[in-house]
Amino acid sequence: MSGARRKEESPLSHPQQHLVANGGGGALRGSVWGKALRSDSAWEDKDEFLDVIYWFRQIIAVILGVIWGVVPLKGFVGIAIFCLINAGVLYLYFSSFQQIDEEEYGGTWELTKEGFMTSFALFLVIPSPPPRFLSSCSSYSL
Repeated sequence: MSGARRKEESPLSHPQQHLVANGGGGALRGSVWGKALRSDSAWEDKDEFLDVIYWFRQIIAVILGVIWGVVPLKGFVGIAIFCLINAGVLYLYFSSFQQIDEEEYGGTWELTKEGFMTSFALFLVIPSPPPRFLSSCSSYSL
């Protein structure tokens, strides 16, 4: 009876083994972010590293969009500073922190522009309410 119970419980009692056996799932995601945050990681799959670059760029866009909305930075100066910070931070990430060979990914320019337009659109969409709207809302009472 205990042998039958062990066979019955084995897939459920070890969910990590079950995830790895079925293609990775959650265990794979943790290892990708672990490699992304570790310096000089080995990237066997080029698409994994490009995904990390893409999502880091989106995170930077949201953070800078909120900061630019609070400060408020507007116009050409705000857009130019966003582009410089976004490209510069990721260039330092893949060239100095990860120390990858850029030529394996098509050169520095290919890595620098990976996901840039999507992050630029996300940066522009982060809303900040206009000051007139905030002052008019305070005069109304519910």
